[in-house]
Amino acid sequence: MTLNPTIIWLSVGFALCVAEACLPFGFIELAMGISALLVAATSLFLPLNLQVLLWMVLSGALIWFARRFVHGRAGRELDSTEAETLTEIRAGEVGRVLYEGNSWAARCDDEQMSIASQQKVYVVGRRGTTLIVMPQHLLHS
Repeated sequence: MTLNPTIIWLSVGFALCVAEACLPFGFIELAMGISALLVAATSLFLPLNLQVLLWMVLSGALIWFARRFVHGRAGRELDSTEAETLTEIRAGEVGRVLYEGNSWAARCDDEQMSIASQQKVYVVGRRGTTLIVMPQHLLHS
């Protein structure tokens, strides 16, 4: 059984769009998924090498377009300051926190301090997609 290129592009596009919904990475997967879906529409008329080239060009253009919106959001102030650790944050390492209903990578502002899981923390900053947190009990002393 040979796979039709249209079915492959549709499958890849759908998988990438679902992956963005599950593991958001700043619309990169979504842009690549939409590009794959658009290429699926043209796959009957273009040879495979042009399909791949079209997918790369469309993906690059959509990622560039989406980044304009993502960077605008990243520069804003944080919406809230409270979070809860989902995993232990070991000294100098990254853990996970629940912040605004989503799981985020987080590290303690004090590189020498560990924070246990299920602890209330305050978000004091952000570096890229990693939140900088401090234990709530230390800030209320």
